[in-house]
Order: sequence, then structure tokens, then C-alpha cells
Amino acid sequence: MPASAALAAHTTKLSLAVRHVLAGLGHGIHVGRERGAGVEFSEYRAYAPGDEWRRVDWKLLARADRYFVREAERDSHVAVWLVLDATASMLEPSRSIEGVNKLQYARLLLACIGAIAQRQGDAFGLVVCQGERTHFTPAARGPRQLQRILARLEATQADGSLPGSDTLRASLHFTRSPGVVCVAGDFLDWPSPLSEALLRLRSMRHDVRAVCLQTQAEVDGEFDTASSYRDPEGDGGMVRFGRDLRAGYLRNRAAHFDAVALQCRRHDLPFVQARIEQPPGDVLRTLLHPSLRGGGR
Repeated sequence: MPASAALAAHTTKLSLAVRHVLAGLGHGIHVGRERGAGVEFSEYRAYAPGDEWRRVDWKLLARADRYFVREAERDSHVAVWLVLDATASMLEPSRSIEGVNKLQYARLLLACIGAIAQRQGDAFGLVVCQGERTHFTPAARGPRQLQRILARLEATQADGSLPGSDTLRASLHFTRSPGVVCVAGDFLDWPSPLSEALLRLRSMRHDVRAVCLQTQAEVDGEFDTASSYRDPEGDGGMVRFGRDLRAGYLRNRAAHFDAVALQCRRHDLPFVQARIEQPPGDVLRTLLHPSLRGGGR
């Protein structure tokens, strides 16, 4: 893993990690459809890495000797929704990068998307699926909203299993308006209440995009054979992952995610499979650029 990606993954303060990742993304990455210039000036804010140079106020630079960006409200009814799977299985750690797990990586990706939405002038909100319930942050615009979202993401810990279908349906009441929905999870459960909700949103013509996070050890089936494992969201006992089980595990894993990917393709729902050892910027490019849809296993 490149040193820059390791730095972003290990940064405990999300605002710093987001700044680091977005600085390496370059310009022109947008969550949704570009809807033109802002229609009404809102405020100035300090330039941050990743901002478009065309939005810098050069006259103000001459007076203040600092870079400032013009913020503008956009005439748009499209909101960006961040959906986080914060169930117990998201605590799965990387076996090669100490201190990095799926939840930490998912929070970073969604925080970056929220920052991009804020810079574009979009409204954005957050839905956290955790411990059989949901936590909902209504959509809003501006830097203060980004701070609210980052604080909520930083406070989120993995626990329990996914909420039921009725709970999710009640939490996703934003479906009345068109939106862009970006979901981060491990999708080990499919079909599930969450998968049903995503396919329902897609059938309602929302732009739904999913990033499926895995560890390199899960992809390769390279687990410690001396240790025992337990499903954190199930009631089963301890299981030892012997070498004799590896071939069957890899077959079952491939069949599961092939079925998930196929169903997503049938619904025109981008499904990106990513490893938490990958640089976050690479995963974001694949998720947010339609021409780069796909992702590695």
C-alpha cells in the first residue's frame, strides 16, 4: 500500500484524512450530474486542496494575499445521501495494515463524498445502519453540514446486524425526491433488508452506487489457520479456518459476489468491489466516474 494511502487510512481526524485524499484526486470528480454554475453568491471560504481553480477569487487574492473560493447556492433539488453499513462484520481488520478495518475505510470514503458534495453546492445527508437500527442526519448544504456529517461518522462504531425492512423503509423517506445514494458496506448478507432498499431506490430512478469493502485476506482466503473465528453477526460457534477449507471458501465467496454483481448490473446499479488496502482515492475514482465502473476482487 502506498505511503500516502496508509497515512490517510491511519489518520484519526476525518477532516485531515479527507483533505489528504481529495488533494490526490485532482479536479472534475463529481458525485452527481454537473448542473452549471451557482446561481446566487453565498460566502467565501479558504481554499482547500482539491478545489477547482476557476472558483478562486483572484481579486480577493490580490488584496488579502490568501486564496479564497466563492461558494454559491445551486438551483438544484438533487441531494446526495451517504449510507453506511456499521454492522459488526465491518470490524474486520486488514491483515497487512495494522489498525485499519472496514468501518474505518468506509467512513473515510463517505466523508470524502460528502466533502465533494459540499464543494459542488449539493445538499447531502447520512444514514447509518447499526445495531438493528438506523441513525438519520437530514440533508443540508454548506461547511457546517459537512462538520456535522464528519462528527457523526467519527462517532460511529460497528455493532449488531442490519435493521429490518420496515425500519429501513421508514428511515429512507428521502426517496420522495430524486437523489444520489452512495452506500459503503461489505454486502456479506445479500439478499438483505439493505439490498432490498437499494434495489427499490434504483427502481424509483435514484442514482444508487455501492462500494463493497473486503480485506485482501478475504479475497485470497489467506487466514491464520491457528486461530478460531466466529461470525460477529450470527449465533454460530467458533470455526477454525483450515487449509482444507480454503478452496471451498473461495468458490462460495466467488459465487456470492458474482450473484450480487449480476443483480446490480441488471438494475444498472454500479457495484464496486474494493479492498481496504487500496488507496482510497483510487476507489473513489472508480465509484464516482461512470467510465471507470468495476473494481477489483
